[in-house]
Amino acid sequence: MSRIGNKTITIPAGVELSIAEGNEVTVKGPKGTLTRQFDPRMEIKVEDGILTVKRPNEEKTVKQLHGTTRALLNNMVVGVSDGFKKELVITGVGYRAAVENNTLTLQMGYSHPVVIKAEEGLTIECPKPTEIVVSGIDKQRVGELSANIRAVRKPEPYKGKGIAYKGEHIRRKEGKTAASSK
Repeated sequence: MSRIGNKTITIPAGVELSIAEGNEVTVKGPKGTLTRQFDPRMEIKVEDGILTVKRPNEEKTVKQLHGTTRALLNNMVVGVSDGFKKELVITGVGYRAAVENNTLTLQMGYSHPVVIKAEEGLTIECPKPTEIVVSGIDKQRVGELSANIRAVRKPEPYKGKGIAYKGEHIRRKEGKTAASSK
């Protein structure tokens, strides 16, 4: 039994949800609109502001889709009502970031600046030269852009220099010891 799939989703005020033929779900809210196609085997119903997902049988693939479908629908509802954001922190001397016209420019110790353009629907902010905030309504796209920014220079294990998620624990290694005596 899927615990996630059986949970109901309460649709907040100001959010409209419509289900088209073939399980194409469109969610409209104050922050924007998201549309996604779901597996036609899943039964998606909206009654009295509560969204439920039912599965037709107990096959393994259908059970897997059940929880995934419910989680994706919940992310759509949360995205159009509240939105998602990921915060990144830059550590290292001379490493910095700047945003201009939704284009991120990173100085990360390379011989050239790294330029990353945000896609439509995503915003990048730099409250400080060492902090980056990626926000949008689609959880997957926010996470993907954040991962691409982090991949420019991942945190290294000796001094922790690089780009990390805020609150991320970086496993540290012990450095070389100075002239050990035998």
